[in-house]
Amino acid sequence: MSFTLATWNINSVRLRAGLVARLLTAESPDVLCLQECKSPVDKIPVEVFEALGYSHMVARGQKGYNGVAILSKRPIVEVAAHDFADLGHARHVAGQLDNGVIIHNFYVPAGGDVPDRSVNEKFGQKLDYLTQMRDHFRAEAPARSILVGDLNIAPREDDVWDHKKLLKIVSHTPIEVEHLAEVQDAGAWVDVTRQDIPEGPLFSWWSYRAADWDTADKGRRLDHVWATSDIAAAGHGSKVVRAARGWEQPSDHAPVFATFDL
Repeated sequence: MSFTLATWNINSVRLRAGLVARLLTAESPDVLCLQECKSPVDKIPVEVFEALGYSHMVARGQKGYNGVAILSKRPIVEVAAHDFADLGHARHVAGQLDNGVIIHNFYVPAGGDVPDRSVNEKFGQKLDYLTQMRDHFRAEAPARSILVGDLNIAPREDDVWDHKKLLKIVSHTPIEVEHLAEVQDAGAWVDVTRQDIPEGPLFSWWSYRAADWDTADKGRRLDHVWATSDIAAAGHGSKVVRAARGWEQPSDHAPVFATFDL
C-alpha cells in the first residue's frame, strides 16, 4: 500500500491554518507532519483539518513556542514523545500508522546566532539535543520507521546557497553537520530526499529578511525526510513544494514530500 507524507515547519498552525488547508487540498498527502505549531494541543484548529479528511492527530504543544503535530487520514496512535536535552520543549512526537510504520516528527532547536556554546547557550542546547537523539537511536535501534522534521541543519554543500559563506553560520557549521551525521548513523537512517534527488542545489527554507527571496534564492535545506534502511528503498517521489513559500503570509519554510510503497 502506498502513502504520501509531507513535513512542514508552519510557524504557527493557528495563524496559518488556511495555508495548511490549501496544501492539504492541493496535494492531499496521507500524512502531514507540522513543526513550530506555537499552540497548545487543545487550541490546534483540528476542525479545519478534519473537514478535509484528516481525522487523526498526535501532537505535543505549548503556548507560543515550538510544538509538533502529525495529521493523518489513516489511523495513527502515539508511541513516543521525548524531551531530549531536558529543555521542557514540545519538539518531538512519534506515531504508528495502521501499517505498522512509525513516524518521528522532530523540531530540532535552531541554535541561536553564534556557533559557540561558550557564549551562546542555545547553540549548546542544540548540540546536546542532537547528542541525545544519537544516544537514543543507538540504544533503541529503529526499524520500519520514518524520521521527518525541521532539523535546522543543512548538511551538504549543495544544501545551502553558498557553502563557503555559510561555514560559520548556524545551521551549516561543521560541528552541527557532524552531530547530525552521528544521529543519522546511529539509526541507520537514509536521507530519502537526497536518495531521490542526489545532485544539485535543493532548499526548503528562505529567510524572511530577503526582500525578494525567490530571485535571491539564498536558501537552505533544513527540512528532512529520512527512513530506516529496511524501508528506504520503498521511498520515492520526493519534492519540495517551493511555491508555498510565496503564498500570502507564508511560513519561511516550504513543505517537503515523499511517497512510500509499503
